[in-house]
This record gives sequence, structure tokens and C-alpha cells, in this order.
Amino acid sequence: MEKFLDIFTRPKKLIKDFPKVTVDYREKNSLVISELISLGIQIEIKELKVADYIVNEVAIERKTVSDFISSMINKRLLSQLEDIKQYKNPLLLIEGIEEQDLYDDEPSGVNPNAIRGFLLSILLKHKIPIIFTKNYKDTAKFIQVIAKKQKPTEMSLKPPKKSLNKKEQIQYLLEGFPGIGPKTAKKLLKEFKTLEKIFNSPIANLKKTIGKKAEIFKIIKEKY
Repeated sequence: MEKFLDIFTRPKKLIKDFPKVTVDYREKNSLVISELISLGIQIEIKELKVADYIVNEVAIERKTVSDFISSMINKRLLSQLEDIKQYKNPLLLIEGIEEQDLYDDEPSGVNPNAIRGFLLSILLKHKIPIIFTKNYKDTAKFIQVIAKKQKPTEMSLKPPKKSLNKKEQIQYLLEGFPGIGPKTAKKLLKEFKTLEKIFNSPIANLKKTIGKKAEIFKIIKEKY
């Protein structure tokens, strides 16, 4: 039986020549992170608006087989694919094909040809490469290889969206605050209408709309 995490095994020495792998905080419980650390990769956990892993100019959206199927059904993956295309080198990584049959229609009820058609759409319509990995260890090794291949460069963790209209620009600015996602931004804008009214409103009033997340707006009055 494979160990969940051997805390007594010392990780390899961090390889300074490799760039840091920036990981979205929602991936913090993933075994991929512990495997990357054991491979000597430097990890930086942040809130990423787009993608799960970023290595220089490669943005990786990671899905387990079951997550891929469910996000295909509820169409969440379509918006994620559009977002990840903002990066120069987007990549979809589907993990766990050794552990779960991608085309097994028993648990999901999805016709295998529908899955094949969706994969072809990702490749041909969205122009996003797909990598299939056996398990979390295989995923970590692919990320390690990407880190080796890529030359270190400074890269924005919040790439600008293309052709934003005025409403989208306003929402995009709000989403720049940590913890403020699309749903929260829309709630605020529906209630207060303008950025000026949001920023000038007492925190107590903002909390009535978005709860504790409103605390982040205290930073507006902080000195640099």
C-alpha cells in the first residue's frame, strides 16, 4: 500500500536553476505538491484567477478524470478553457487514466464518443494541448520537465482578458482583490452600481452583501 505522505523522508535539495512553480491555493491538499517538493521543485502557493499551476509561460489546468467528466457535463470547463487561453502556453492536464477509465460510461452516464468529441474540440477548436497522466506522481514529473525546459521569465499571475467591454473592465478590476471572484464582484456591482460607491462605502455595509470577504477592502485606505 502506497504511503499517503512520508513526512520523515527528507525532500531533495531545492534546485535553484528551476523556476518556481506557482500553485493555486485550492490545490494545496493535492499530492502533486508534496511530490513536486520531493523532486526539489520550489513551490509558491497563491490565489490564481486562472489555471492551477504556472511555470513561467505555461499555464496548466489540472483535472482528475472524474473532475474532467463532471466539468464537461456542467460546462464549467468551457469557461476555464477560455480563461486559460489568455496565457501564451495553455495546457490541459488530465490526471489518473491509470486509476480510472476515461471512457467508462457506467459511473458518469456519458457516451464515450461524446468524450472523444469534446477532447477533439479542445484540441482543434480551442487549440489547447492535452496531456494524460497516470497519477499524481506522473503529473509532478511532467511539471518538473516543463520547469527544466522553460527559461525563467517574469510572468503576470493575472493576465489581462482580451477585448473587455466597460462592464467587464469594471468587474475585472474588482476581481483583482484577493478573495473576490466573479460571483462576489457581480453581487457588489448589482448592489452598489459603481466602483466609487463600493470603495467609499463603510466596510459594515459591504459585509451585508458579501460577508467577511469585505474585510479585504480595508487595504484601500492603507499607505504604500
